[in-house]
Amino acid sequence: MRLSEKNVCLSPAPNLSNPVTVLQSCWQQRISRRKPIVSKTNKSSFKSKALKVNHSSCDSISDDLKRHFELTLGRDEVDASHYYLYNALALTLRDHQIRGWRETRNRYRDMDQKRVAYLSLEFLMGRAINNAILNLDLDAETRAALQDYAVSLESLVDEEMDAGLGNGGLGRLAACFLDSCASLALPVTGYGIRYEYGMFHQRIEEGYQVEAPDNWLRKGNPWEIESPENTFRVKFYGRTNYYTDETGQMRASWLDTSDVMAVPYDMPVPGYRNDTVNTLRLWKSEATDEFNLDEFNAGSYVDAVAAKNLAEQITMVLYPNDSSENGKQLRLRQQYFLSSASLQDILQHWVRHKGEKFTSFAEKNVFQLNDTHPTIAVAELMRLLMDDHGLQWDEAWSITTNTMAYTNHTLLPEALETWSVRMFASMLPRLLDIIYEINARFLAEVSSRYPDDNERLRRMSIIDEEGEPRIRMAYLAIIGSFSVNGVAALHTDLLKVGLFADFYEFWPEKFNNKTNGVTPRRWLHHSNPGLRDLISSKIGEEWVTNLDQLALLKPFATDKEFQKQWHNVKLDNKRRLAELVKATTSVSFDTTMLFDVQVKRIHEYKRQLLNVLHVIHLYDRICRGDTSGMVPRAVLIGGKAAPGYAMAKTIIKLVNSVAEVVNSNPKCEKWLKVAFIPDYKVSFMEVIAPAADLSEQISTAGKEASGTGNMKFMMNGACTIGTLDGANIEIREAVGAENFFLFGLDSTQVEEARLSYDPNALIDADSDFKRVMNLIESGHFNQSEPGIFDSVSASIRSRYDAWMTAADFRGFVNTQKSVAETYKARERWLEMSILNTSCSGRFSSDRTIRNYNDEIWKVQ
Repeated sequence: MRLSEKNVCLSPAPNLSNPVTVLQSCWQQRISRRKPIVSKTNKSSFKSKALKVNHSSCDSISDDLKRHFELTLGRDEVDASHYYLYNALALTLRDHQIRGWRETRNRYRDMDQKRVAYLSLEFLMGRAINNAILNLDLDAETRAALQDYAVSLESLVDEEMDAGLGNGGLGRLAACFLDSCASLALPVTGYGIRYEYGMFHQRIEEGYQVEAPDNWLRKGNPWEIESPENTFRVKFYGRTNYYTDETGQMRASWLDTSDVMAVPYDMPVPGYRNDTVNTLRLWKSEATDEFNLDEFNAGSYVDAVAAKNLAEQITMVLYPNDSSENGKQLRLRQQYFLSSASLQDILQHWVRHKGEKFTSFAEKNVFQLNDTHPTIAVAELMRLLMDDHGLQWDEAWSITTNTMAYTNHTLLPEALETWSVRMFASMLPRLLDIIYEINARFLAEVSSRYPDDNERLRRMSIIDEEGEPRIRMAYLAIIGSFSVNGVAALHTDLLKVGLFADFYEFWPEKFNNKTNGVTPRRWLHHSNPGLRDLISSKIGEEWVTNLDQLALLKPFATDKEFQKQWHNVKLDNKRRLAELVKATTSVSFDTTMLFDVQVKRIHEYKRQLLNVLHVIHLYDRICRGDTSGMVPRAVLIGGKAAPGYAMAKTIIKLVNSVAEVVNSNPKCEKWLKVAFIPDYKVSFMEVIAPAADLSEQISTAGKEASGTGNMKFMMNGACTIGTLDGANIEIREAVGAENFFLFGLDSTQVEEARLSYDPNALIDADSDFKRVMNLIESGHFNQSEPGIFDSVSASIRSRYDAWMTAADFRGFVNTQKSVAETYKARERWLEMSILNTSCSGRFSSDRTIRNYNDEIWKVQ
């Protein structure tokens, strides 16, 4: 039988034990034969002047690859794993960024640019190799160089570990922002932590989540460069000593501390074909001394290395489980470690080039705090300016409050970090003194405006005195910053009238909105090459740097031939995803089915549970023979639950138990398939987003700050079913209400419904809902493990259910029927899909970063 070019694999057989290899091997080899796109820079989309790109030749890539493979790594033949060839290529690509990296630093220095430090405890960067090749425009040259080794580029990709230095949307947003800052040639440096173990690997065993260490550095990281000359000392514990200096000024020093060294590792962040390479600096903790040699020689081996072990624990694991006291201490140590090292780095740079005069410091520096985690930077900058550089309080406070900017990412009060005063007093005594002083001065200001309003003082105090005294870190961020922004229009409005209402009344000018965005380079251009090529064939290639250009697709939304091409691209992407699902779950998805997808962190407010209830409803209908109006549907759910979050982990078990029952029932074979994809990560999302037909964004209204997964799905032509929550509101506004599947209570209705919420009455009044609950409560999905889902049914039936699951069940089911009806009307569905992509321009992270710069950073 003669194989068509479309289906044949020309490279070595894929490693079938690796699910990503399975889906990439044949597919990527097909697209590798297409003509690579050469970007035309859209000058109107860049405010900075882009340098002329001087790309390296194929011979240079080949020579460098050969040099690193044979000399740096000492290899003379390619092994089956391609590990050494991957490292040689990574080093080659890093080399080709070094010139631009160096010239970018020099350019910023020579222009005396205002600089932005983006402080984030999470950076979910994903794989670097494809991003580097894309942004450096080296695809054709790289593929040609690899021909000498009879190896395709795609076969090397899987050798790179996902840099999982984040839990989800917050860390991935930070990564998108760094890409846009470099692509816009803005002088922004990312500061984070070089966790040795990133977000845990998730295995599913008998339906349960099992966490395994994610040692992403076990094979090294060829992209990073250690910078030991910029190592800093970070203090912990000890005591504060107050004294009067020679000028009669009161001073403080932090003595008898237990210090840790912060060693920086730099990773290049290339802009899109503009010769700009910014920096992500990640800090690693090390002991000040290797170990106590006297104790070691005396036989006290454990004691000798105790200090070293304690120091290195700080950057050992991403976000330790803080359900224990030790976990809380380690998390606070991480936050202070990041903030102190980063601020010392910036101040050293200033002193090196400007001396000890700080009068213009605020004009040249901005610190963007990515959520509440790095808020301790407010007090730490005060300490460094006063204790280390001799400034008085007023001058230091003026600098701090004109350089700090705070981004809030949550509407959940419990997610706004607070730390016990007791813990602070022991671990960071000097910082606690400063926070008390900040609070006293602030409350005096509040009292002068609102005399005799003690209740307001209690509400606005940084120190929460109810029960054990605690420090409200979000309040410290607001008081110490000149800008406070939310990340979606609704989110910002709810901050103003809810969580931070007192502060908004006090400082309305501080509050602003910056709706999140995602980078189109990774999430459309790279992830969806078939759609990329189709779009560019119709409207050109400027959309890569100016996503508003996608609006030019609107006239094609009803074009029959274009719809056919669009459908074929989607079908190809669904085949890729089906292969990944099969490799990771053993569940077979039929590509003619509607691909219904919800992948994100597992949390009750995101309501994966509501999705499962609908799946059970469909299963019940199929078992009863009621398939009228039904459309064949493949439901994919994925995400990780925090290790200490019992309910989220029970929901994962429920999804898997339901999937096992559904997939083993012959009646469901034609109509319904369900899979939970384990170990969801960036590289998986690059396959999932292009293939999704329906994007589930079903959080309880008023709970999701923004969401960015919804934007990635929209950009790739998925239709959204969702509530009026987070950025869903703006997505619906952009694409039009008729092209968005809306259901559920809005945020105002949610709060009104709480007053008389009776979920049991809702269940009793709805026969479909009663049958669903009966299936769960009868043990239908857990016959061998009785009672394991009792907590789930109890939460649904509780009148105190914060997530109002029962309230939105009927609306969700009815809207899903509309989804099915529309999907069967193929031309209408394709029109909606095309319009979703064409209306996604405002959700580019380039637009978000321009807004940050225009309204907060003001970098010229």
